[in-house]
Amino acid sequence: MTIVETVERTDVLEFRKDVPVRMSDGITLRANVFLPLKPGRYPVVLSYGVYGKDVHFCDGFKPQWEILNRLYPGLATDGSTGRFLRWETADPERWVPDGYVLVSVDGRGSGKSEGFLDPFSSRETTDYAEIIEWAAAQGWSTDKVGLLGVSYFAMKQWQVAALRPPHLAAIVPWEGASDIYREWARHGGILSNSFTEGWLPRQVLVNQHGNGDSPLRDPDTGERTTGPAREPGILAGSIAPFMEELRAHALDDAWYEQRCGRLEAIDVPILSAGNWGGPALHLRGNVEGFLRAGSKQKWLSMHIGTHYESFYLPEYVAMQKRFFDRFLKDIDNGFDQEPPVRVVIRRPDGSEVRTDTAWPLRATEWTRLYLDAGSESLGFEAPTAGASAVFDAGDGEVTFRTDPFERETEFTGPVALKLFAASTTTDLDLFVTLRLFDPEGKEVRFVGAHEEVPVARGWLRASQRRLDAEKSLPYRPYLTHDRIEMLTPGEVTELDVEVWPTSIVCPPGYTLCLTVAGRDFQYETPGRMLHNDPTDRPDGVFSGRTTLHTGGDRQSYLLMPQQPR
Repeated sequence: MTIVETVERTDVLEFRKDVPVRMSDGITLRANVFLPLKPGRYPVVLSYGVYGKDVHFCDGFKPQWEILNRLYPGLATDGSTGRFLRWETADPERWVPDGYVLVSVDGRGSGKSEGFLDPFSSRETTDYAEIIEWAAAQGWSTDKVGLLGVSYFAMKQWQVAALRPPHLAAIVPWEGASDIYREWARHGGILSNSFTEGWLPRQVLVNQHGNGDSPLRDPDTGERTTGPAREPGILAGSIAPFMEELRAHALDDAWYEQRCGRLEAIDVPILSAGNWGGPALHLRGNVEGFLRAGSKQKWLSMHIGTHYESFYLPEYVAMQKRFFDRFLKDIDNGFDQEPPVRVVIRRPDGSEVRTDTAWPLRATEWTRLYLDAGSESLGFEAPTAGASAVFDAGDGEVTFRTDPFERETEFTGPVALKLFAASTTTDLDLFVTLRLFDPEGKEVRFVGAHEEVPVARGWLRASQRRLDAEKSLPYRPYLTHDRIEMLTPGEVTELDVEVWPTSIVCPPGYTLCLTVAGRDFQYETPGRMLHNDPTDRPDGVFSGRTTLHTGGDRQSYLLMPQQPR
């Protein structure tokens, strides 16, 4: 089957499908281009990914589509037909009539684009930069290009923006990790295997270029979305062994460096949008990306809800357009005068919005909640007497609880945990979970990006406890993950655990709890972000007994970002 570019006009746009774009190494990528009906030059909003530019949202991601439309009937389309709506990218019918060209590109080796499929690779990033410059040079372009998209489409933005393509004007990474090692592959040094093991066959391999068995088809023509079918052997040799690479690279080495954008090199305006409900994939990346990016003009917006709803909510689409109107169209709409930080504050019974000029928030009162192993409590006063708590690393845990709050108390910002621990083996993994309970003892669970989530989570492999002295902050320890330093069995070791940022208002009578375990915390339905690879966590090393020490000269504590109410 030969792939041929086609052109179609609807009531609101012109659709150019399968436009060929030649890369510097001779490979041809394919793009869909959506143009305003009136000839002219327009700014470009671009997305690049591996989920199929021709795969309709409701066909390729039916469960999420049904949830989205059940929660918000009509949200996904919001006045458009929804015909061109694709997973985690902007809807052309909601953007093109407002004077934008939308370009959606099948990444190298995916969909209808030729080449070797290597997710997050530096070659992908080079392609992306070349695509940006191609789009800027077209007759329908003003030569200003902005990037927009969720998850994969956001992660690639951090990477390509660091290359500084000359015509890249602004980016909107919406729920997208900026550090592949710490936020995707190895939380605290522990292999996060279950998400990738499901993601690869479900969202990547199924759409590999030449996969004739792909169930994903063009909704208009019924044509397979992955280009001409290829032999199984050729397919297998045309994709990088991504999961095997994650297992092989236990430390933050050159393999990860090639897949992480140099945030400090980014210089274009940024609107970084994160989700409090994503404490195992994207949340940290949006915060760290905002903080570390070299851009002088940058904004952080933290929201709630599922991974796929906020992006399409009318109020957030309006925010995206207002940002691009300012930096792609040069409209003086006041966006550059907006406070750089906008956060949705979570409550058990709803939410509120607050803006600020800094992150962490300027009014933050750094507050220690001390662990007391003797009473299994969390308190504002340091315990004078030393105590210890022991749990089985395989299936045990210990939980520390505050007294019921006497008045409304808010914590919004980064969280850090100081622990003193010992193991009967040469290593230990720590899984820490922050939870909130109402006066009747019922846990408050939040709608998460992918599943129900607690207040916050953190992880640490003790053998990778070394801190980066330059990058660490009192409220955000930064682990180097560049060496293995095994424990001496029975010897107490000081450990610093990064707990991902959070926001929670604790009403009077509610209790905050910290659970420390040696395996993943789960609700009744198993989560998607599990760390249970037996090759990464062999029983002989990670199934011993862990002892936590508190009080006296071993003060273990949570450093909490308390806000005045």
